[in-house]
Amino acid sequence: MRPRIPTQPPRPEVQAKMQERAQKLTKRQYVRFAFYKVDPLWRRLPAQEQAEQKRELLDVIRTFNRRMLLRPYSLMGTRADAELLLWQISEDPQPFRELATAIACTRMGSYLTMAYSYFSQTKRSLYEIRTPDGDAEDDEERLILDPTEAKYLFVYPFIKTREWYQLSQHARQGMMDEHIEVGRKYPSVRLNTTYSFGIDDYEFIVAFETDEPSDFLDLVQELRESSVSMYTLQDTPLFTCINMRLDDALDALGGPPVAEVIQPGEEREVWVEVCPLDELGPGETRTVFVEGKMVGLFNVNGELLAINNRCSHARGPLSEGQVDASECSVTCPWHYGKFDLRTGQAMDGVVNKPVDTYQVEIRDGVIHVGTLVTY
Repeated sequence: MRPRIPTQPPRPEVQAKMQERAQKLTKRQYVRFAFYKVDPLWRRLPAQEQAEQKRELLDVIRTFNRRMLLRPYSLMGTRADAELLLWQISEDPQPFRELATAIACTRMGSYLTMAYSYFSQTKRSLYEIRTPDGDAEDDEERLILDPTEAKYLFVYPFIKTREWYQLSQHARQGMMDEHIEVGRKYPSVRLNTTYSFGIDDYEFIVAFETDEPSDFLDLVQELRESSVSMYTLQDTPLFTCINMRLDDALDALGGPPVAEVIQPGEEREVWVEVCPLDELGPGETRTVFVEGKMVGLFNVNGELLAINNRCSHARGPLSEGQVDASECSVTCPWHYGKFDLRTGQAMDGVVNKPVDTYQVEIRDGVIHVGTLVTY
């Protein structure tokens, strides 16, 4: 790989064109939070039947992993009215319906009640969010959700009062500045905001990720004292969710365990089928989800290469970027950050952090993408 050579920032007119192109390229994500509860009758079934039903459900849900970002969470012990969350993210809502139907068609699906279901979408914020040094954060980043491996997820819908929307933009920005400043005091808590105006009963669905529940508790308590809190009409129910592997989350529901026993620190290869080799020609790209991450697959003059599809600078979609076959690189379409497709290393532009690379294999004429996971 050639050494990274710092470059001057693009001229204002060039930056404006890049921003315009980024807005055209950037796709909003659809988001669904599906909360399930098990009918108590299921827990009275014979143990063997329970195990078989969990394995069937496990296999069905896993078939959707390559079509959407799908994260399972358990609510056993934290809520009485919901026990399992499937957090789903996709650029097309069609897989949500197909997954819901597939689950309903399983034997265990007949014992699952949809306790809550929230449907939302990412979009650009109406408010300017500035960094501590006064610079505005990249607006496009808020169009992309990229969940972390945080142990806990706190989810709730909320609605603001109509009086809030009658205030001037300047007045609302001032109160949001206070709100944002409080949030900065808790760096261990990461916020994901999505919007439901007109497509569901609420206006916003928020999901906070953290490894420290006490930090989230303190954050919410302090936010209650902010001026913007006066304009909250509803912000319940609130769900405390625990990040788990899917098989462990199903075992938490009861019945004999079916989860594979994996020791802490153990490494395993995880592979996902993408498409037949003849469906991805030279110069073409494809995306697939592997272990909760969107991966960009590139055919560069017949060489298949896979990297994390999210730019390390602002989560830009690398699969939509400009590929240079001669140096085997891709340039993010948002803010000019160039990556080596073979190594994932940052080569030029605003980026200085690499992106993960993934293994690619051809099996019986079908492309598979894999990665090594440490548990």
